[in-house]
Amino acid sequence: MSLTRRDFARQSAITGAGVALAGSVGALATAPGALAATDVESEGVAAAGHHGGVGYGPLIPDPDGILALPAGFKYKVITYSGRTKLESGEFTPSNHDGTSTFDGPRGTTLLVNNHELAGPRANWPHPVPLTEGLVYDPAAAGGCTVVEVRPGGKVAEWVGVAGTATNCAGGNTPWGTWLTCEETEDKAGTNGFTKDHGYVFEVDPSDRRANRNPKPIKALGRYAHEAVVVDPKRGHLYLTEDAAGPNGLLYRWTPPHGFCHGHGKLRTLADDAGTLQAFKCFDSGGKFVDDLSRATKIGTVYGVDWVDVPDRDAKTTSVRKQFTEGQVTRARKLEGMWWGDGGTYIVSSYARTESPVQHDGAVWFYDPKRRTLTLKVLIGVNPDPSVDGAFDGPDNITVSPYGGLVIAEDGEGIQHLFGATESGRTYPIARNELNAGTEEDPEYSEFTGVTFSPDGKTLYANIQTPGIMLAITGPWKRQKRG
Repeated sequence: MSLTRRDFARQSAITGAGVALAGSVGALATAPGALAATDVESEGVAAAGHHGGVGYGPLIPDPDGILALPAGFKYKVITYSGRTKLESGEFTPSNHDGTSTFDGPRGTTLLVNNHELAGPRANWPHPVPLTEGLVYDPAAAGGCTVVEVRPGGKVAEWVGVAGTATNCAGGNTPWGTWLTCEETEDKAGTNGFTKDHGYVFEVDPSDRRANRNPKPIKALGRYAHEAVVVDPKRGHLYLTEDAAGPNGLLYRWTPPHGFCHGHGKLRTLADDAGTLQAFKCFDSGGKFVDDLSRATKIGTVYGVDWVDVPDRDAKTTSVRKQFTEGQVTRARKLEGMWWGDGGTYIVSSYARTESPVQHDGAVWFYDPKRRTLTLKVLIGVNPDPSVDGAFDGPDNITVSPYGGLVIAEDGEGIQHLFGATESGRTYPIARNELNAGTEEDPEYSEFTGVTFSPDGKTLYANIQTPGIMLAITGPWKRQKRG
């Protein structure tokens, strides 16, 4: 059933969920330079520097030049492209991206790690090895590895899927597998590829045999996939698209009648199984919203309808280009997603000329029960990304077991992992100190793959280039609202 504009306007009048009531809907506030003047809990936020009174204190420079952390915290390198090796003897592939953790056997932790490798395989010194039986397209460099961290710290790593391209954020499933997403629309014949790309593949970290003969889940569409989450109650899958010209879309896949999720079930679907739809938003007055960048206040709430995708395999026209003006809502750089609090958090990284108020990133929350989308985090323009203190460019995201969110930064200049509490206070967790440039012109890679271990004691995150997986431990604590 669609949520009509009239329904949403009536619901808004009853519940008070209108755009003028920012801060009254449990919204998270924002990072430095906030655009949340109407949020009573974030008044007086300094234009540079995080909120005081929360978090773990200032970051201490790392003598090894990799990761600055607060006092009492430490990190361990789990994998390092070109240095650590797989069980088969090849080096760990480069360009770490989306990651999730799973309970493994005998007290181990399993992680599936995407490797965002685009274009011809020959361009990369450390591609994902073409392991027999696990290859989709031998011309492609990307894929996933599975990392096993054993009690005592010993690490093993092997290939989960190979021969895929530009494996970006992805997402985990309630049944204990990983959905890896190709952020590309390259077809066979492009970059020497032998098969079409732009699909989602399922990887089982616990059963190597289940990963043999990889098959794309074509029912989820072919486009520049970023992230995916599963609604464990309703069975829907939500997927983001990181694309421009025009901006990308948020998608919902509804399973066919009688379908039951579980290990290996997605790969049994017909290519046209279920219904793939793109979102369409409208405000409490019933006015269509063409792009999420139009929102300028924390707590903005939109109603959401869903519009069928005409050709999900994009045989002649990219999926996002199949809609005419007014049919769907778009968003600038739809990035990471994470399921939590009965819905999904969704990152839209930044907006410039298309937005009434320029900003450096936003996080939205989609509530499937109410069919509403609420702006939770809005980050003001970072005045000087080369100076430590402000945040910009949110990308991968996870819900913290200690409250609020943990966000991986993919912006300009200095790169952080940072937290945002439920009341909107932000704080640094880590800073990338691995300078890939020069002293005069420093360059720092983005953070990716932020995720907690199943027991909540370890925060895993990646430095994408050259490709380093890190395990962060320390005196984690519940973050207070005030």
